Amino acid sequence: MMEFSLSILIWCVVVCVLLRLWRRYKEFVRWKVLQLPPGTMGWPYVGETFKLYSQNPNVFFADKQKRYGDIFKTHILGCPCVMIARPESAKFVLASQAHLFKPTFPASKERMLGPQALFFHQGDYHAQLRKLVKLSFLPEANRQIVPDIEARALLALHSWEDRTLNTFHEMKRFSFDVAFVSIFGRHDVLEKEEIKQYYNTLEKGYNSMPLNLPGTLFHKAMKARKQLSKILSKIICERKSSSCSHEGLLETMMRSSEQPLSDSKIADNIIGVIFAAHDTTASVLTWVIKYLTDNAPLLEAVTAEQEAILGEKGGEKRGKQGYLTWADTKQMPLTSRVIQETLRMASILSFTFREAVEDVEYKGYLIPKGWKVMPLFRNIHHSPEFFPDPQMFDPSRFEVPHKPNTFLPFGNGAHSCPGRELAKLEILILLHHLTTKYRWDVVGPDNGIQYGPFPVPMQGLPLKLSRKNCRQ
Repeated sequence: MMEFSLSILIWCVVVCVLLRLWRRYKEFVRWKVLQLPPGTMGWPYVGETFKLYSQNPNVFFADKQKRYGDIFKTHILGCPCVMIARPESAKFVLASQAHLFKPTFPASKERMLGPQALFFHQGDYHAQLRKLVKLSFLPEANRQIVPDIEARALLALHSWEDRTLNTFHEMKRFSFDVAFVSIFGRHDVLEKEEIKQYYNTLEKGYNSMPLNLPGTLFHKAMKARKQLSKILSKIICERKSSSCSHEGLLETMMRSSEQPLSDSKIADNIIGVIFAAHDTTASVLTWVIKYLTDNAPLLEAVTAEQEAILGEKGGEKRGKQGYLTWADTKQMPLTSRVIQETLRMASILSFTFREAVEDVEYKGYLIPKGWKVMPLFRNIHHSPEFFPDPQMFDPSRFEVPHKPNTFLPFGNGAHSCPGRELAKLEILILLHHLTTKYRWDVVGPDNGIQYGPFPVPMQGLPLKLSRKNCRQ
């Protein structure tokens, strides 16, 4: 009996080994039949990270696509990647076959933003978080926040008068203030400046190499991240013990009834939303002003559209908070097309990250499990196949519907940006008061682009702003 049991055990071991060898053989055959996409991987560990972030992304991505086609491999931020540059490929990864590709960033970025942020998840947890975030950005919520955005726009513009300013830096302050009120509500948060200080430190390390050594940007960023968590935990604790009612995303997350969120989950998502709402909106605003400055007839047309809204109100409340309404922002079609064309032309988000959850076959190539997959929005937006004469700034191209999956400034699928309407709203409100009250001139050279990591005009587009000579 014992010998029989031993024989059975041996046969089981043999079968397991044979099955394992068979799986390895099938994997070997698959890798032999399905090759990796063409491309280069760069230097060990760093790959092509420095090359990507030290030059015009148009050049980096366009050269890759020209040399290797619409799907190619590279290695950036410590990760092997497959980049794709076709609308149908972007749809495949982000929408139709999204279950094969989990949302992800490089590990260093996940640690900075927080591993429990909605950017990095799928399934029920992501659905719950997305629902809560969308509740804070519904039309009704945006309608209520118009006076708050306008108040901050007027204060910002007043502070810019008669001085030379770094447009991008000032737009970052403005967009941070708008993000702050949308998250924490109208009530004063004593820790606001402290949060801003630590967030700025975090931001500086965001695209640094993930070397957690004293003195490095990454190390400083991770220390700032810990402090942000402590501050947010303190605010959450105070809100829980307060009898006052608050608005904003923080309150919405704290009141989640489906499945209560821990303080750490709330903190991760608050930091993530600040990140998503901050630099990107500031970059778009800076580029809008740049493109309007370079195109005098277009600036005149946008100003005329905004002056028409002013004229309908008689101009009597021109400089006062509460002047604009939600309905007014829906009467700005040309200005809205200028924003769309800016999103296409500047392509602030050049790509997004996904990760293959299993080996995926696509267009005859193998995308190995664990590799990052990056739909290249910039390449699609700058393709003459979808946007004729793509290097020309032409808002009229958005007078007709664009082809599906060719305009993706906010991504696609379940992980598309839920705050897109709020971003558009704050841009429209600031542009209304800027064009109707002020004139400006670029100081110094007005050409060139710098990257850090989002593309912005050289030196942040230095401007000299002054009020128009008219009755205020």
